[in-house]
Amino acid sequence: MPPDSNSTQYAADRLRQDGPPVAELRGVSKTFGDVEAARDLDLRISPGEFLSFLGPSGCGKTTALRMLAGFEAPTRGDVLIDGQVVNQLEPHRRPVNMVFQSYALFPHLSVADNIGYGLRQRRPRLARSVIADKVERALETVRLSGFGKRRVWEMSGGQQQRVALARAIVNEPKLLLLDEPLAALDRKLRKEMQIELQDLQRQLGITFVLVTHDQEEALSLSDRICVMRAGRIVQVGSPQELYDCPASRYVADFVGNSNFFEGRIEEVDGALARLVTGGGQTLAGRASPGLAAGRDGCLSIRPEQIRIGSEPGPGCIEVTVQNRIFLGEHTEYLVRHGGLGNIIVLAPRQAEIGARGFEAGARAFLNWSDEAALILNPD
Repeated sequence: MPPDSNSTQYAADRLRQDGPPVAELRGVSKTFGDVEAARDLDLRISPGEFLSFLGPSGCGKTTALRMLAGFEAPTRGDVLIDGQVVNQLEPHRRPVNMVFQSYALFPHLSVADNIGYGLRQRRPRLARSVIADKVERALETVRLSGFGKRRVWEMSGGQQQRVALARAIVNEPKLLLLDEPLAALDRKLRKEMQIELQDLQRQLGITFVLVTHDQEEALSLSDRICVMRAGRIVQVGSPQELYDCPASRYVADFVGNSNFFEGRIEEVDGALARLVTGGGQTLAGRASPGLAAGRDGCLSIRPEQIRIGSEPGPGCIEVTVQNRIFLGEHTEYLVRHGGLGNIIVLAPRQAEIGARGFEAGARAFLNWSDEAALILNPD
């Protein structure tokens, strides 16, 4: 589902991005032998934003994060933090902290000692009282006051995650890097921690950079999302921009769910275009940039933008229901059309209150507005 947003918040995000970046990738590439893990990455990361790298395994997102952290040096290009090139600067000398998927906590140390570990490595040394005060404030920030004497193995998964976050923020980094930190948690706890992460980032004002393959996580947490594929950045934008205006079929398919209908672009008329499918159906939708009549294309329509009903009407297509899955807040239908093939439809629960819905084998009718559909160039 698309993220909730308001124009004021997104306007503020855009204004922030006009200022000096806290970190930047300039033409960055990274090779491991014959494998090019990252290629020509250009990205500005704004102060105080929550940015996510999103993509499948092997797309280069973790490599990009490790180059920001200093665990990998770029083969070409420059990594900058606060305007300074840091290609050869060791990780512990950068104003950056990283939270790993495994948390990387020391099992033989208490919670407080884990959090204060980095502070104890500083030179010149900090006074014990200063370290204790910073650790206590970090515990309060992640809502673990009173847990300082516990051993980490006595903590739940969610509590260990908070300890790892406290250990990262206690050093007051300018950039906090998160390498799939919620992957090991169950679904319910992951949702809770997503809310806590977002609240924490807003409270501290630290720039967060998250690596994830979970589109829902990226949509719910991020100010901006950087979608990657095969080592390259394919699109950067706010969650709503990527969801509503994907630049390619790949982005439309990876950010949320979509139905795709392949065909030939018949006409491009300003903001709208028409496409004729292999089955002879003519479909209209918003035209993405670069469309040209006579070329191959595809129409993308989100499942929640499709209306399903029992009576025909203008612009409706007749389908047969293949499957019905009740998902609580909505019902998911898999339907089949003779020319378009299988189509997924999400019907909101409110629309079905007092109705029986459609069972497998039932006849139904679909329609959607031209503005809800998007016609794209093929990948």
